[in-house]
Amino acid sequence: MTETAPVPTRREEDSLGVREVPAEAYWGVSTLRALENFPVSGRSIGSFRSLVWAFGAVKLAAARANESLGLLDGRCSAAIQQACTEVMDGLFDEAFVVDRIQGGAGTSTNMNANEVIANRALELLGHRKGDYAELDPIDHVNRSQSTNDAYPTAVKIAVHRGVEELCAEHARLTEAFRERAILFAGIVKVGRTQLQDAVPMTLGQEFGAFADTLVEDRLRLLELLPHLLEVNLGATAIGTGITAPPGYRAEVVRELAGITGLGVVSAGNLVEATSDTGVFLLVSGVLKRAAVKLSKICNDLRLLSSGPQAGFGEIILPAVQAGSSIMPGKVNPVIPEMVSQVAYRVVGADATVTLAAEGGQLQLNAFEPVMADALLESLQWLTAACRLLRERCVTGIQANEPLLLRRMAESLSVVTGLTPLLGYATAAGLAKEALASGRPIIELVRERGLLGELELAAALSPGMLAGL
Repeated sequence: MTETAPVPTRREEDSLGVREVPAEAYWGVSTLRALENFPVSGRSIGSFRSLVWAFGAVKLAAARANESLGLLDGRCSAAIQQACTEVMDGLFDEAFVVDRIQGGAGTSTNMNANEVIANRALELLGHRKGDYAELDPIDHVNRSQSTNDAYPTAVKIAVHRGVEELCAEHARLTEAFRERAILFAGIVKVGRTQLQDAVPMTLGQEFGAFADTLVEDRLRLLELLPHLLEVNLGATAIGTGITAPPGYRAEVVRELAGITGLGVVSAGNLVEATSDTGVFLLVSGVLKRAAVKLSKICNDLRLLSSGPQAGFGEIILPAVQAGSSIMPGKVNPVIPEMVSQVAYRVVGADATVTLAAEGGQLQLNAFEPVMADALLESLQWLTAACRLLRERCVTGIQANEPLLLRRMAESLSVVTGLTPLLGYATAAGLAKEALASGRPIIELVRERGLLGELELAAALSPGMLAGL
């Protein structure tokens, strides 16, 4: 059996001792310890592109602020800034290796970022990785910072970016429902309450309601954005700003706003802002609302398309894959089913965020990593679900017009439109007789001479029946 050649290593030291780190790794000894301590989910922080981008932005802002205040020389600052820019551009996502679930309030994530940026900066300066005498992850990259202000700031910026992306996809989905509503505007059907026939409406009205409920959720999502831009950068450990020089807080926030193009502002009370995670609760709650309402729409799509022979069968969803390994020709509503399952995960994530926010103690919440994981994953999944629902389902939905026309001709629901002309008692009697005899309401009205043809046609026109 061929033996595997040993991986070359380099020696790095921290306060716990000396360890061997893979020689070519951009991460260092702190990240190594996190890899050993937290092999939990098997999913690394590098899988959150928005979080890596946000960390690059925070570290870039810090480098610029530190240089302007004379805390970093120009050469080191330039190397760190270039490394940060490359991190933001996605060149080192694979080097962000620590697990998304970790103890330490995000310290492992912050140190992973510090080490990657430091080692890339060392390369740019012509030094070997791990040569921290020249440029150090903590003394240089983490200068004037703590995990406790850098990490929550990066998470807020990442969540802000995720909400923006979700809103953009949400808007496209809304427009797809709106287009179906216009296409189905003249198709009359039976509206239902409590799964029982109620009154007529158009299929266009039904799809227009889907679109409008999505608009409401997107407005609530957009309202979150300003809250995510209030950051505690400059607070350092607990909000007192210890180790950060005078002027740093204002300068680093100004730089971060410029780098991200966002209206980032400093929190009014940094002690409160460092311990408080209320904004994450707010975001989680709105995401849950949006997910639940989206799932309700998908439940309706599945019900309306059920059949095709023994169900509602009023709409036809695109057939995207075979539905059974045993029943030939069966096609299932797999895209709406997927969306509902995403919604269930978002609801569970909201419970996680709620408990994590409650579990914080005194001047810091140690459970922000699981909140970040829950929120960023919910945003990723919901964004993907909206896109797939639009592309692989909504844009291809068709109306089963022959069935809807036949059902309306047979439906008792039209009697409600005749009630103002005939009176409730007469209309109820007609409905009872039609149900017992199987004869259409219109036939009974004509037979009894209750209304003239013009009056009957006007009362049963799509506009009158659907309130258009």
